[in-house]
Amino acid sequence: MENFNQIFILIADHTEQEGITFNSDLLETGLINIILLIGILLINGKSLLGETLEERRTTIINNVQDAEKRLTEAETRFEEAEKQLSQAHVVISGIKAETLATKTLMLESDITEAKKDLKIRFERALATFKSKERQIFLDIKHQIISLVLSQTVVRAKKSFGPRRNALALIDETIKNVGKQSL
Repeated sequence: MENFNQIFILIADHTEQEGITFNSDLLETGLINIILLIGILLINGKSLLGETLEERRTTIINNVQDAEKRLTEAETRFEEAEKQLSQAHVVISGIKAETLATKTLMLESDITEAKKDLKIRFERALATFKSKERQIFLDIKHQIISLVLSQTVVRAKKSFGPRRNALALIDETIKNVGKQSL
């Protein structure tokens, strides 16, 4: 601010009596020097300022082009990432389908194994049942034979009286029944 005031002091003639007045002596005030300085600055400054502005403009254009290039590259990478994501979804869907098929196959295999196991168990139970049935039938048959024999002995004793004849008849009956049961 002090330099700015000095310019006016140079242009104006300061007298104590009259106050501030305009100094018309151009050489004394240095007005020509100031005008020449401003002119030189404008002429030289224009080229210097023009170069600086041109460099700045070039830098800005280069930066914008680099940014556009990076944006294009980023968009390309984004598109590739989206493609990879869709491929990953396809692969995941395939894996899920394979997993489901494997689970189904394993369940069918387990069902087949369970059916085989149940069939074997049922056949064993049926065989055991038939064996028990045959055993019970044989036991009942033997009990009936024993009961028939004991009743026959009792009737024979009543009918034939003497013991010898009765024993012979009993032995004969036992032999006949034994032959029939075998």
